[in-house]
Amino acid sequence: MLLRPAALPSVTRRLVAVLLPIALLAIAPLPAAAQSAADDDLPVAEIQAFAEVFERIKRAYVEEVEDEDLLRNAMRGMLSELDPHSAYLDSEEFASLRESTQGEFGGVGIEVGMEEGQLTVITPIDDTPASRAGLRSRDRILRIDDTPTDRLSLQEAVNLMRGEPGTQLRLTILHQDANAPLEVTLTREIIRTQSVKHELLEEGYGYLRVSQFQSRTGQQVDEALASLQDDGPLQGLVLDLRNNPGGVLQAAVDVADAFLDSGLIVYTEGRLADSAMRFSAGRETAAPEVPLVVLINGGSASAAEIVAGALQDQRRGVVMGTQSFGKGSVQQIMSLGNDEGLKLTTALYFTPDGRSIQAQGIEPDVEVIRGRLEVAEGNGLDVREADLQGHLGASDDPQERSEMSQRLREDYQLGEALNLLKALDVLSRRRAG
Repeated sequence: MLLRPAALPSVTRRLVAVLLPIALLAIAPLPAAAQSAADDDLPVAEIQAFAEVFERIKRAYVEEVEDEDLLRNAMRGMLSELDPHSAYLDSEEFASLRESTQGEFGGVGIEVGMEEGQLTVITPIDDTPASRAGLRSRDRILRIDDTPTDRLSLQEAVNLMRGEPGTQLRLTILHQDANAPLEVTLTREIIRTQSVKHELLEEGYGYLRVSQFQSRTGQQVDEALASLQDDGPLQGLVLDLRNNPGGVLQAAVDVADAFLDSGLIVYTEGRLADSAMRFSAGRETAAPEVPLVVLINGGSASAAEIVAGALQDQRRGVVMGTQSFGKGSVQQIMSLGNDEGLKLTTALYFTPDGRSIQAQGIEPDVEVIRGRLEVAEGNGLDVREADLQGHLGASDDPQERSEMSQRLREDYQLGEALNLLKALDVLSRRRAG
């Protein structure tokens, strides 16, 4: 097909002048050695149609539009139609991405994504306005202040939710199990994400919470494990990856490596040669023998699914909870110059047994739905030994013990994980005896 630039409007001629040589180069015969490198030819007819649309917008749209804006919008459109995680990043969006990877920014502490074209909560970050307001994984965000979200890109929505600490943000959300939306008002804070927390649930039984994967998370997990074992070896450990949206791939590998002394952790596959990567465990391991229960839920995504999948496939621990989110794609951040960038999905994650995480997630070995066991008031069943006159006192701190008991009652999944660890300990003792 031949193009006649002279018959086209001026802007169209300029675009065709730029794009046509690329198209002709792509469709020209290639040497046999280079033929395999040309996967696709550029369609000349579609390039002409694009140029014509560009010209019609420039000439007839109700308001004047700058060429740069139209071209940037075209790039956004190309990427947004690929998958929910690929995006063009202008200078402001590129700076925002750098802020989030550094672990400090002004906002409400919520990880979001696009699901079925709707802005959706992946997870609220621990100890942030979003988590304190009760936002949950898979909540739909219908409005941000007075702006409907159905026509916003993911990055535009993130930009609207971020802002100066102390300012307020109204979100209209729809819970997954609700019939009507509700409005919540949040006050923005400086979000400093502390990715690792730890404590003893009971003597000999540890709790390790990883809320997301940052560059130092692997080191922090090693330090937490050393602290938990200061008073003696652990009889069991709960690794809590619930509502963990993921993060740095290497950090996920480091965390899995803390419990594995050999074998594959994760591998990736993509079209480019450098997209194929394999990560294996090293011999130095912080907790190679500690009985392990891994907690996941619908808010566990990406790097959290890598860790859970590796420990599950390696038969290193019992995965408990509910099915994870299913975000198993790899994004590369590419600089385009002028402080602009491109976030492009280039590969998929696979567990050691070859399972794809993408749109599948990790199925728990033991399904436990989050809940809370309560005794109705006034039925006479809520009397405890401590309520009886003349009861014997405990030798440890009763307030601390009471707070932990209350927490285990409120977090049913955590309580069941502790019960499972105790059962595994009983079985191991019997086998040893």
